[in-house]
Amino acid sequence: MALAMQRKANVRLPPEVNRILYVRNLPYKITAEEMYDIFGKYGAIRQIRIGNTPETRGTAFVVYEDIFDAKNACDHLSGFNVCNRYLVVLYYQANKAFKKVETDKKQEEIEKLRKKYNLNT
Repeated sequence: MALAMQRKANVRLPPEVNRILYVRNLPYKITAEEMYDIFGKYGAIRQIRIGNTPETRGTAFVVYEDIFDAKNACDHLSGFNVCNRYLVVLYYQANKAFKKVETDKKQEEIEKLRKKYNLNT
């Protein structure tokens, strides 16, 4: 056990690796228990959030206790077949997730300014 902990301490991971996985292409009827069965094989899970709105159906976030467990799960489960659907497992990246929201807000601000100053392009 001490050897495994020492090996983990010496490993440098890429900067995009983190404890939160973003999972796409899930079956719409998948349950939390099934998600724990699939992802729990790779380590202790802190939380699973399954999308339940029309925009987020088929997606989930899986938060692991340990970053190495998340890396192992991402490596092994990306492309895994669940109910004839191949999972897409990615590392969650907040800067990319909110980028579209920010550009939409900026577009709305530009439109307001165009209307305010009667500008047409």
